[in-house]
Amino acid sequence: MKKLAAAGLMLLGSLTTTVKAQDKALLYEVTGPGLPKPSYLYGTFHLVCPTDLNITDATKKAIGDAQQVYLEIDMDDPAMMGKMQQAMVMGGGKNVKDLLKPDDYTLLDNYLKQKMNMGLAQVGMLKPIGLMSLMYMTVLPCQPASYDMTFAEMASKEKKEVLGLETIDAQLAALDKIPVDEQLKGLVDMAKKPEEAKKEFNDLLTAYKAKDVSKLMNMMKTSQFSGGDFAQYEDNLLGERNANWIPVIEKAAKEKPTFFAFGAGHLGNEKGVINLLRKKGYTVKAVE
Repeated sequence: MKKLAAAGLMLLGSLTTTVKAQDKALLYEVTGPGLPKPSYLYGTFHLVCPTDLNITDATKKAIGDAQQVYLEIDMDDPAMMGKMQQAMVMGGGKNVKDLLKPDDYTLLDNYLKQKMNMGLAQVGMLKPIGLMSLMYMTVLPCQPASYDMTFAEMASKEKKEVLGLETIDAQLAALDKIPVDEQLKGLVDMAKKPEEAKKEFNDLLTAYKAKDVSKLMNMMKTSQFSGGDFAQYEDNLLGERNANWIPVIEKAAKEKPTFFAFGAGHLGNEKGVINLLRKKGYTVKAVE
């Protein structure tokens, strides 16, 4: 359950953004006023097969040069997994059975039983983002790996502190702006069209591996399985969060060189982290 909670929260950054990137790059160097040494930004794709998790030499050097690592949330907090698990459960004793039509419930239940040997009797208390993490695990032909967790482990080995740009509650509050019925529709659609969902996911991953964040986000905008028009909620999911991150990024980078890693969709467009930092007078340039 703890792994499912972590996976669900990680998905938030990569599945709920529709942006246009400015460069075909995932790693950026940040320099400018008040920064004694460069800091770095890295755009992640939160769930991949281990064979698709590629940490380049430039990225390893950026982490090595940094004195601390910031992820979307603080992944090395000993209490974090417990907080995640608690945050992933619907309140008030609610269950997805209360929210889905009987036919849709049966369809989703049978799908999970077939793919994961567990049904909604076991996981029906999870919020839609938790169930979404399960659904995406079923389209991966492997036990999924995570850039975020990998970066946290690398930092831990080098005895570097891992911190968070926001809290779990802040992440989930952004997603809660999307009506639950729209989120659940995406789950049901994936269960109805598993091969199409698998192909769409693989296409997204291909775009990410090509560092074409613009293409990746355009594909997300037209996704069959997003469970609603995410462009309608873009400011809640992306713009507001990015704006909230900027003071955190500035303060951390001024204190010590920092490696910041978050969903690739947060990098680009007018309200993206790159442009917001440039507007503040910092130089942000692609490393790869």
